[in-house]
Amino acid sequence: MSAAAPLLQTVAEWAAAALLLVAGFFSLVGAIGLVRLPDFFMRLHAPTKASTLGVGGVLIASMVLAAARGEIGFAELLITLFVFVTAPVSANLMAQAALHLGVDSRAPIPHDAVPERTAAPAAHPTDTV
Repeated sequence: MSAAAPLLQTVAEWAAAALLLVAGFFSLVGAIGLVRLPDFFMRLHAPTKASTLGVGGVLIASMVLAAARGEIGFAELLITLFVFVTAPVSANLMAQAALHLGVDSRAPIPHDAVPERTAAPAAHPTDTV
């Protein structure tokens, strides 16, 4: 064992602790958003983004500690990729289902989102002038 091994282990532990703190922060923000936001679509956004970053931070911290021990964190990498791919897809499917079911949203609609009808409707091709 070299003299740099204890230093590497200490740096890896501090890096993992920092990653766990960041992951915990994102998870906490997602949980608060889930409780505080007013409707389904807003509640859907907060935990999907936060859980992806929270779970990703925990798994990356695990990979850092495994690398410091000389192991390969292949399972953690696969789990991270799986979460990063499936969380946005599942959120999109839930949002589409809610739109299909007609779930109401409390989000304000911006003025420029709906085009104004300033021009007269086009005449029907069979109409004669």
